Amino acid sequence: MTDDVLFLSGDRVTDLLDADAAIASQRAAFTALGDDNADLPGKIMHPSRFDDSVVFAYVSRLSADTGAVAKFGSVNPANARAGLPTIHAVISALDRSTGQLVAVMDGTAVTTLRTAAGSAVAVDALAAPDADRLAVLGSGTQALAHVRAIARVRDLTSVRLWSPNPRRRARAAQTLRARLPFPVEAVDTAKEAVNGASVVAACTLSTTPVVHGAWLAPGCTVVSVGSFEPTRSEVDPEVLRRSAAVVVDDPETAAEHAGPIVTALREGLLTPEDLIPLGAVLTGRRAARTRPDDIVYYNSVGLGIQDAAAAWAVIDAAKKERP
Repeated sequence: MTDDVLFLSGDRVTDLLDADAAIASQRAAFTALGDDNADLPGKIMHPSRFDDSVVFAYVSRLSADTGAVAKFGSVNPANARAGLPTIHAVISALDRSTGQLVAVMDGTAVTTLRTAAGSAVAVDALAAPDADRLAVLGSGTQALAHVRAIARVRDLTSVRLWSPNPRRRARAAQTLRARLPFPVEAVDTAKEAVNGASVVAACTLSTTPVVHGAWLAPGCTVVSVGSFEPTRSEVDPEVLRRSAAVVVDDPETAAEHAGPIVTALREGLLTPEDLIPLGAVLTGRRAARTRPDDIVYYNSVGLGIQDAAAAWAVIDAAKKERP
């Protein structure tokens, strides 16, 4: 380890990676996947035998111009009750040529930024151009980040937000209203949030569906980021049945980890060929939405390549600030 290693706190990461830069990094990540130009080994997700936490480890490399990146951390659902992020992690980046350590940074901030930015890329690619009514399920860190990120790719006119705890959803709506130029309303039920929405973002750790296909308006795009384990399913099977396209961040990873996808494959509702990679949509190799009234479902379990793209964007920004 040398004196040149960057050590970046969560606040520093957030300062260096604004919403637009984060979105650009995720567009680069999924485009690299779509062009088959990235290294993406399988990730480790291991539920603990001691509690409801999950430890994870990702390793990936975005390109020949950037070195390998590793993220290690855990998901701790009980943190939500204490007002803490449910995901905590650390990220290390290595030099592309020598493998020497280049940077160590707060992985929680990177995960928050890249997950919401990845969803914004998906919304931009999949949602109708005039989609302007957003429903958000969840009131934690990711829910707030998703509203801010999606607002960068669509001209939102309203947001309806629901989560099980009335106090937390009211507080989240108030926080967003103070920062954004459109109405944000906390509502009493998930159905009330979803009805009439043109984009639905599910940002929970729910093991039972919070989004039901029967509620979806024609043309709706549903984004789910909390169904990252086989035991977690934020959407019911009717969402997949009604979807003209089921898009995932990576088919192989989704087939192993994404709860609704795992179940649909096992029960024959989907085949592996039905899973459309987001990168293939971005590069024009596959189509998703073909008609204005199509319902499109996007399931993200999170990929190491997203961390790699975001981490190197942070490193490049930090180096530019050096004298």
